[in-house]
Amino acid sequence: MSGFGTVLTPAESLREQIENQLSSRIVSGEIPPGQVLTVPTLAADFGVSATPVREAMLDLARRGFLRPIRNRGFSVTEVSDDELNELCEVRLLLEAPPMRRIAGTLTDAEVAELRELAERIVDAGRDGRFAEYLAADTAFHLRILEFTGNRTLVEVVRELRQQTRLVGLAHLVESDRLMPTAREHGELVELLVAGDGDGAEALMRRHIRHVGGVWSGRDED
Repeated sequence: MSGFGTVLTPAESLREQIENQLSSRIVSGEIPPGQVLTVPTLAADFGVSATPVREAMLDLARRGFLRPIRNRGFSVTEVSDDELNELCEVRLLLEAPPMRRIAGTLTDAEVAELRELAERIVDAGRDGRFAEYLAADTAFHLRILEFTGNRTLVEVVRELRQQTRLVGLAHLVESDRLMPTAREHGELVELLVAGDGDGAEALMRRHIRHVGGVWSGRDED
């Protein structure tokens, strides 16, 4: 994991940047379940002091990504198939039905914003830039839900996404199977623009099911 320090920028605090970088690598499977991470090693990789690294790892432990190991560091936790399926089921219930309500209501500015995010997702996925892919993907999905005007819905989905693991992402980039699912974001925007609520809901359902399928390293029916 050397070279992490080159991606840090002054836009966020060091703790936030380190937490985002580590979480994206854990979510994507680039750092696999069971791997032990230590503060000194990560601090050296990022080229920073131990304090922001320790704070970031404690935050990730509170989010369930890491488990403290006495006198050793932190171990990357694993999300079981049952847990992943439960997360996927809840997200289907929360994220798919609102597509009917949103379809045909977007302004030109909102459409342009979503298209730009969809392009960022495709570009990052093509290049295997997991942190940027996941950031743009999260921004896209939460932004769409913001159009419902339901802030509680947005925050609940944000929390669910933070618990989700997509350990098959790294493999999908290598096998070129990520791009079709990445392009679904743009397809969803066009369905919403066309006012096709049924089509948008169906596509969102198929899209979310990738969480328990190819994005997690499993085949889909």
